[in-house]
This record gives sequence, C-alpha cells and structure tokens, in this order.
Amino acid sequence: MTTENQTEKKFPTHTVYYLTDKKGSDQKDWNKAGAAWIHADNDGMNLSLNIMGQHIPLVIRKAKPRE
Repeated sequence: MTTENQTEKKFPTHTVYYLTDKKGSDQKDWNKAGAAWIHADNDGMNLSLNIMGQHIPLVIRKAKPRE
C-alpha cells in the first residue's frame, strides 16, 4: 500500500549547501553538499552529505527539554 506521505519521502524536501568566498565579489558561491528529508513526525530530518568525496549520513532531532 502506497500513501501520499510514503511517495513524498522518496524525494528530498531540502537541498544542503556550503558557502565559499567568490573572488572579487562580496557574494558567496553556493556549493551543493547534499540533500535532506523531513521526518514524518516533523521533529527532525535525515541529511545525506557528500563532502570531499565522503558520504556522511546525519540525523537531526528537535532537542527535548531536560528535567
């Protein structure tokens, strides 16, 4: 069974960039570094980075208050 939410998960919801100085300009070069997908519970996301030939998978979650 395929739901709309499952179909959406196949495609990144965000693109990840890192910025570098552009010679002779105040503007920055935007360099693609990977993609991100928001979790179904909207409390985090998965990141898939490709930097300097290395694949780096990351998970980000909302911080929970400490008791």
